[in-house]
Amino acid sequence: MVSIEQAQQTILEYITPLETEKVSVLQGLNRVTPEDHIAPWDIPAADNSAMDGFAFSHATLTSNRLRMTGFLPAGEVRTIPVPPGEAVRIMTGAPVPPDCDTVVPIEDVKEYGEWICLTSSVKAGSHIRKQGEDIRHGNVVIPAGTLLRPQEIGMLSAMGTTSLAVYRRARVAILATGDELLEPGATPAPGKIINSNSYSLAAQVLDAGGDPVLLGIAPDTLDATCEKIKSGLNADILVITGGVSVGDRDFVKMAIEQLGGNVTFWKVNMKPGKPLAFAILDGKPVFALPGNPVAAMVSFELFVRPSLLKAMGHLRIFRSKVKALLQEPVTNKGKRPHLVRGIVTVHEGRYLVSTTGNQSSGRLSSLIQGNGLIKLAPEALHTPGDEVEVLLLDRWFELGCVGDVIA
Repeated sequence: MVSIEQAQQTILEYITPLETEKVSVLQGLNRVTPEDHIAPWDIPAADNSAMDGFAFSHATLTSNRLRMTGFLPAGEVRTIPVPPGEAVRIMTGAPVPPDCDTVVPIEDVKEYGEWICLTSSVKAGSHIRKQGEDIRHGNVVIPAGTLLRPQEIGMLSAMGTTSLAVYRRARVAILATGDELLEPGATPAPGKIINSNSYSLAAQVLDAGGDPVLLGIAPDTLDATCEKIKSGLNADILVITGGVSVGDRDFVKMAIEQLGGNVTFWKVNMKPGKPLAFAILDGKPVFALPGNPVAAMVSFELFVRPSLLKAMGHLRIFRSKVKALLQEPVTNKGKRPHLVRGIVTVHEGRYLVSTTGNQSSGRLSSLIQGNGLIKLAPEALHTPGDEVEVLLLDRWFELGCVGDVIA
């Protein structure tokens, strides 16, 4: 058996970024750019008003009275200087006229015909957005390797970008194995179960930004398993669930080897998820995950998800880990590290964690109830208040992280 860390390192050594493709700027959302994006101009392109108000030269202000001398809406430019003691009515976003360096908001003046009176003091330079205060011409605004969020899409649009290169989405073929499986929609007969793994794994692929391809179910024969595996090699990555253990009808490892695949490891020192194989077949990464629902999803989180993200150009490929205080006694009596499903909360700036109860690897509800994985060392006994490492699973929760993030 290899450790979790050894397995991750071995896998990632085989994963290389996919090719890039040209997409529209909106299609770039949640994709990774392979190139630097450089500002083609200053933003703002010129000093402009941050308020609806009146623009004037602060140095020529001798009283609280100014004569109005015209109107400047957004989208128009005034090239004629504003004489001393006068002000131009200006709208938000309009370029500041020559010789003006200050804007007073409309609500801070009183109007008397062609005159305005300032009702409070105004600092020089107030309410003006300076040329280039957002970005400067020639600067790298969005570096290569950036995940494009809505704010990056907005900035790219502001820089005039209509299309750009991004790493393409990984196509991930998903194959379930087992004569006992039925597809959703069927009514389970005695001895039969619904194939939920293909759909939970497909959802995990979608959540990571990939495109899942469902291959259906391979019957428990070597020939059928080989045929199904071959059909998945058109994708970038193949994920198989079930049939990887040592039972009489576990044909996945044998099928991979018969097809010429190189199995780099077959077992990982962890619970759940010990029977897990990684192979390269026809140049494609192949993950053979356990058949138990929780073990399959946990294995995906630890090994497949980071691989997908690396293939799609991401620089950050692992979930965040935090130190949390246990809220109950927890024991790992086994000789393998145990990834216990946990409920993470924050109280007074500290992470707290409790388990989701029964930790059977077939109990999918233990993942539904939780938002993290507690890593327990082998033969460990923990009491309430002990500090443990927790892998955060939910992005919405991670956004609210407060201190103590260790990865």
